[in-house]
Amino acid sequence: MRTLPTTGADPQLTTAHRRRAPWRRLVAVVLLLAGIFSLLGGVAGAQTPAPTTSSDKPLSVVSVVTLNGFIDPILRSLMNQSIDDANAAHAVALVFQVDLQGSVIPDEQLVDLVKKMASSAVPVDLWIGPTGSELAGSAVALIFGARKVGMAPGTHIGNLPERLDPSVLAPMFKLLPAEEQTALAALRTDIPTAALHGQLLDTNQAVDAKIAVFSPILGDFFIGLPGVETKTVNINGKDQLQPVTAVVFSQVPLFTGFMHTASSPSVAYLMLTIGLTLLIFELFTAGVGVAGVLGAGSLILASYGLAVLPTHWYGIALIIISMIAFAIDVQTGVPRFWTAAGMVAYVVGSFTLYDSSAGVSLSWVTIAIGVVGVALAFLAGMPSMVRTRFSTPTIGREWMIGEMGRAVSDINPDGIVQIQGAQWRAYTNRATPIDQLDQVRVVGIEGLVLEVEPEEGAARDYRERGPKDAKSFDVSISTDD
Repeated sequence: MRTLPTTGADPQLTTAHRRRAPWRRLVAVVLLLAGIFSLLGGVAGAQTPAPTTSSDKPLSVVSVVTLNGFIDPILRSLMNQSIDDANAAHAVALVFQVDLQGSVIPDEQLVDLVKKMASSAVPVDLWIGPTGSELAGSAVALIFGARKVGMAPGTHIGNLPERLDPSVLAPMFKLLPAEEQTALAALRTDIPTAALHGQLLDTNQAVDAKIAVFSPILGDFFIGLPGVETKTVNINGKDQLQPVTAVVFSQVPLFTGFMHTASSPSVAYLMLTIGLTLLIFELFTAGVGVAGVLGAGSLILASYGLAVLPTHWYGIALIIISMIAFAIDVQTGVPRFWTAAGMVAYVVGSFTLYDSSAGVSLSWVTIAIGVVGVALAFLAGMPSMVRTRFSTPTIGREWMIGEMGRAVSDINPDGIVQIQGAQWRAYTNRATPIDQLDQVRVVGIEGLVLEVEPEEGAARDYRERGPKDAKSFDVSISTDD
């Protein structure tokens, strides 16, 4: 339990205690995160056994795997593993239910994934759904390895980069010999890719271009797949087909799904902002370490996400520099020049953080949330919070009374002083202005502002004069007369 220094506490012991506190918090952060990752890793490692019959023979199933966001190393690994598992289980088909905005893995790895889809013994199909989903950017290349592509109403497909056109990548595919290729390969080469460059097609446009088939729901898509058994049922006097083949749904495991979310462009950006802000808050307040733990955890997640995503180093540098600028004014307690410079650096860093040529960028809404949040934190919230905390008598900064330091600027009557390596706003008696670099002594504290006096020749305040001083003053006047 942390104890606050008392009036009679040794200043050196108090200072040493504060210096050790950040290291204790750091150790606590590392231990906590290690425990969380170990726990989630154990959950993620658990595998669900394949459904079996009473005779231990695998059921005839269609495997459905849900994919969303960007194709990153986590989704790439999941897709490769899903193809291997479907082939091991002799599934009827493997369906990727997708809502993908692009890909952040190297093109070579994406091509290898398409190649594996195309050459899989178990056919791989894509269903873009539900309504509002899309298959965009580099992720569109998946259709070249799929046997069939279905789209729900209100979905879109397109914006395929020209560098991923099959005509450009033909030497990289290295698929099966021509005599061994099936209709799967033929379907892939027959796709009119010109319509997919530089635009998003809605469901009707994609169906008219023979890129996809119309499938309002996933069940309708199953019925149209070869090998899927169906039965006819009468519903409200109408005969309808329903799939009989078992369907097994799966998605990203808990821990890997958590890390996949962290690699989302908007989440990584906001985590970076939140982490740096909380660490600054922890630095300038007498908290119990909660902000430090949350800030360090946010930075770890942001670091992972930024390492996966295509970023500009100068965008990251500008955001870090902006936080340093904010911290300078937080220490003084009043937003000034450095706060304005920090806001400019943060806004520019936000717009240049990601490489838009790779299909990754931040939306205006995300940037607005980050800018408004930072402005509120450093223009209003943090300065007032710091002033409130340091103005309370329980903080125990009485040790500063009597401390020696030096004037960073001229103090007449206001200026900046440095006490034990930290800069503070300060003021002195008008009768004794202090020049830059002169030695000063702390004689009082008001909020975040120190009252100082020169090391020698300090003026006594008129309020401290007693009756004897006043009488002597009167006598001297009469004598002069």
